[in-house]
Amino acid sequence: MKAMILNQTNSFADQHQPLDFQEVPMPVPQPSEVLIEVSVCGVCHTELDEIEGRTPPPVLPVILGHQVVGRIIEVGNAVTGRRPGERVGVAWIFHACGQCEYCLQGEENLCSEFQATGRDVNGGYAEYMSVPADFVFPIPERFTDAEAAPLLCAGAIGYRSLRLANIQNGQSLGLTGFGASAHLVLLMARHLFPESNIHVFARSEKERRFALELGAFWSGDTTEAPPELLHAIIDTTPVWKPVVEALKHLSPGGRLVINAIRKEPVDQNYLSQLDYPTHLWMEKEIKTVANVARKDVREFLELAAKIPIIPTFQTFPLTQANEALVELREGKIRGAKVLVVKGSFRSFA
Repeated sequence: MKAMILNQTNSFADQHQPLDFQEVPMPVPQPSEVLIEVSVCGVCHTELDEIEGRTPPPVLPVILGHQVVGRIIEVGNAVTGRRPGERVGVAWIFHACGQCEYCLQGEENLCSEFQATGRDVNGGYAEYMSVPADFVFPIPERFTDAEAAPLLCAGAIGYRSLRLANIQNGQSLGLTGFGASAHLVLLMARHLFPESNIHVFARSEKERRFALELGAFWSGDTTEAPPELLHAIIDTTPVWKPVVEALKHLSPGGRLVINAIRKEPVDQNYLSQLDYPTHLWMEKEIKTVANVARKDVREFLELAAKIPIIPTFQTFPLTQANEALVELREGKIRGAKVLVVKGSFRSFA
């Protein structure tokens, strides 16, 4: 099969084309796995971190991609409840032990044996992939393949972030950073909390306008003060400045939820500005988001189909995965980016 392979981690400046287009053996599903013919795969900022070595190191060489939509073409002999021809998705959570206290509570994302799709095992930047049958998700008929792909990560992690924000209808919510995940959080928050004012902080004027188009109550720069104190703020950025700025705008008892797999090295300039009465006093909380559990993906797909949430996205053929990643890295993004896999290689036949 054809795939885009990451053979080594390095900075974009040193390699620019980090993924190699290669022919590799097709995966063979284990008894508890299904084999999926990949239709599309979303592109995530986490893949930039994997490529440049900022996450726990991937198992190299590896096929990236953890927002996968395709159809099952084969099931292992121990699989029940899945069938060939079924359209399914694969998210960041590939596998967990199923026996630890976290797994038994439905929080497999905290399992010490958590495996990430496209980092610890091969993902969806390829024509086929094999996945444990218990970790695939039926895709609601409401969505096309390309519409569904961003929901599997940007949407699901945004849903978990919103749950952890723990706000009630009528309470104010802030979003700092406005990319693939935050624009979906805005859409679901407007549905779940119709009386809540949603405030968006973003560096880009284009992103601020986009937020207002989607129904934000207010949008401003990262350093601007919103018109009211906020009960919760969700941070989706890789840097520290928005964290320090957001803490200033929380109401007493407010919660900052950091939705990021990593942060840039600590910037002492910003941390030196931390002032206990201004930023942390009055029982303010900081909560981090770690991966997603299966229930997050299942519940969010159901919610997204009900609302419905249709993500804004751009498509690229799989062979242009490097170009899509460069655009993502340079901030040339409105919504999400999706690689089209099925049909991309007819000219190679």
